[in-house]
Amino acid sequence: MFKTIIVEDEKPILELMKHVVGQNPHYTIIGAFSSPLEALEQIATLQPDVAFLDVEMPRMNGLELAQMINEVSEHTQIIFTTAYKNYALEAFQVQATDYILKPVTKSAIERVTNRLHKQRTVVVPPAPSVNQAATIKCFGGLEVRNPRGELVRFPTRKTEELFAYFLCHPNYEISKWHLVELLWPDLEEERVLHNLHNTLYRLKKLLKEQEIHLEIIKINEGYLLQTHQQTYDLLEYKRDHEAMQPQPQSVDLLITEKRCSLYQGPLLDRKAYIWKTALEEKYRQQYLAYMRSLILYDVEQQNWKMADQRFNHFFSIYPLDEEMNLYQLQVYFTSDRKDQMEKKYADYERAYLAEMGIGLPEEIVNWGKLHRAM
Repeated sequence: MFKTIIVEDEKPILELMKHVVGQNPHYTIIGAFSSPLEALEQIATLQPDVAFLDVEMPRMNGLELAQMINEVSEHTQIIFTTAYKNYALEAFQVQATDYILKPVTKSAIERVTNRLHKQRTVVVPPAPSVNQAATIKCFGGLEVRNPRGELVRFPTRKTEELFAYFLCHPNYEISKWHLVELLWPDLEEERVLHNLHNTLYRLKKLLKEQEIHLEIIKINEGYLLQTHQQTYDLLEYKRDHEAMQPQPQSVDLLITEKRCSLYQGPLLDRKAYIWKTALEEKYRQQYLAYMRSLILYDVEQQNWKMADQRFNHFFSIYPLDEEMNLYQLQVYFTSDRKDQMEKKYADYERAYLAEMGIGLPEEIVNWGKLHRAM
């Protein structure tokens, strides 16, 4: 059953929409508005699953209203109703699920209903396990699973992004103004604080329902994520980094090994969060430095097999990294493995051309000219 609102400025058409949509057993109409501004005031409270929006309305058209709804209730599926086909492209630019040409018919509603049902994913829970903790992964992409191993789905994209930001700054007080500037930089003060409170409420509710033992507490003018006994890859990585210096070489190597094993890809990979760019690059550079230090140790011990394994692990994440590819060429050269060096150079040149559409960087080409002839 879909909780539904209808926004249509022409009252006779609004009544028709209520009748046609209401006849379909998959919808429960929780609001019908002739004013888009009135609808917007109620969205945060109603939290509809589906919103049927007229495109052509005075004061605020349906496209503008959809953008506002995306900010306040991101899980709401937008269905536009319009008399003009040329609105289709604009509709999908505001992440609309579908659009219906007027006059709205029973068959058009059924078509939309089928599409909405297909988008709903049914999760079949695995057999419950005993004494397991939730698992959270930040490296290589954000993935959260509850103690039963079920993938946790966030109610809105902003809820997920807020959680991701807390995970990147655990046990650290974060100003509420900093949070709203990150998540809603273009909205007015009253609205952003309302959005923040709603999003925090959803996130706290989700953590409790999914038995994830992380707690968000209010401190002064901000909030803090308390990790308690819950752990995750980024948290362990940060703890190991702080415990690094000074340590005996044997301990240092073990910690570095563990840190590299935790790094399974770029931080929050495939998430388009603007604020994560600097953090992602910082951890990438750290991972590069840690892998170089381990490989250097293997080279000093002439443990070529282990060094090659480390190179392969790094290239499974960053196959075209110039610094590390050059380093492997240098290792092959200094260890007098010329055949492997030639193969490596040819493979890298081919992969670089296929991905980038250009030849190898000048530094590597010059190195090849100097060393491949020796």
